[in-house]
Amino acid sequence: MHLSVLRPLATRPGPWASVVIDASHETEDAAKAIELRWRAAREELAQQGADEPTLNALENTVLNHQPVPGRYWLAAFATRGEVALTLPIVTTPRDHVAAWGPLPHAMPMIAGYGEQVAWLRIVVNRIGADLEGATIGGSPRHGQIAGHHDYPLHRAKAGGWSQDHFQRSAQMTWQRNAQEIAEAVGQLATSMAAEILIIAGDPQARRMLIDHLPEWWQKRYVESEAGSRAPGADPDRLDDFTLQSIARLADQHVQDVLEKFKIQRGHDAAAGIGLGAMVAALQREQVDTALLINDLSSTQKLWVGEAPHEIAITSDQLRQMGTREPKQVRADAALLRALAASDADLVLVTPDEIDLDGGVGALLRYADASTRHR
Repeated sequence: MHLSVLRPLATRPGPWASVVIDASHETEDAAKAIELRWRAAREELAQQGADEPTLNALENTVLNHQPVPGRYWLAAFATRGEVALTLPIVTTPRDHVAAWGPLPHAMPMIAGYGEQVAWLRIVVNRIGADLEGATIGGSPRHGQIAGHHDYPLHRAKAGGWSQDHFQRSAQMTWQRNAQEIAEAVGQLATSMAAEILIIAGDPQARRMLIDHLPEWWQKRYVESEAGSRAPGADPDRLDDFTLQSIARLADQHVQDVLEKFKIQRGHDAAAGIGLGAMVAALQREQVDTALLINDLSSTQKLWVGEAPHEIAITSDQLRQMGTREPKQVRADAALLRALAASDADLVLVTPDEIDLDGGVGALLRYADASTRHR
C-alpha cells in the first residue's frame, strides 16, 4: 500500500497523541457513546503525559468530525496542540488506541486501512455518465458528464423515406457523446491516478465508451452488467461488483510483491530480510516496498532520532550517526515513519503467505549499500 497518507506524520516532530475509536453513528445514542469513548481515551492519554492543548484539539476533532455511513472507526493524530491527520477506517481494529509517545502509533490504522486502489466507476447511457471513485488515500470523486449532442437520440421506427437518415444521425449522436465522455473520463482517471475503470450502464453506450477510451485505459477496465442511470435503479449489485473488482486488484498487488520478493531472495540478492537488514536499508532510503507480518501485538523496539532515516537497533548506533538524544520506540512506529518519509510502499502479510526472518523483508531500490539517496 502507498503510505503517502502518513506523510503529515512522518515529517513533523512529536511527541504525538494517537487515538483510534469507534465513531459509528448507527444508533440514536451514537453521539453520547462516542463522547464516553473519547473521555476514556482522553483519560488514558492524560495519564501517559499528553498536554492539554493537544488533548483539546483531538477532542474537537473526534466529537465534531463529519460522520460517514455505516460502521467505522476514527483514527486521529495530534501534536503540539494541532491535529495533523484524521481518517475513518472501515475495518474494525482489534481494540481502541490511546497512545502518547515520540512517534505516532499508526500501525493499527494502517492495518485497518488495507491495501489501497485508486478507482473510477462510470455508469453511462447515450447522453451522459455518472462518475464515482476514490484516490489513493480515499479522497472521493463524484461528478456527471453530459454529452453536448442531443438530437436525434433515438432511431426512427421502421418505414418512411427518412428512416436510414435518422438511424445514421442517431448513431452519430451517440458516437459523439461517447467520444466526449471518453475524453473526460480519461482526463479524470489520469488526474486521480486511477488503476481501474469500472464501466456500467447501457450496453451499447458501454461499448461505444470503451471504443473511444485512450489506449492506456482500454487495458485497465472491467465491465459490469449491473448498474443503470435510470431513475430508481438498484445500486447494490453494482456496488458489490465494484468492491469485488477493487479487492481483486488489491490482492493482486500483494501477490505481485510476494512473487518479486521470492524471486529476489531466490537470486540471493540483498532482500532486506530481518529487522537489522531492514533498518540498514531504511537508513540509506533504499527500500522500495517493505513486507511486514501483520502483528499488532509485537513488542519489538527500535531507536530513533529526529529525522526519519535516523533509525537503529541500538542507541549507540544512532549516536555514531550523530544523533544526540536517541529515543526508544515501538519498532512498527519507527519503520512506518521511515517508510513514509522515503516514499516507500508497504505490504502487510501473514506467516501463512511467506516466511520472513524477524517478520520483515523488503524489495530494494538499488543494491549499493554505501550511499543514502532517493
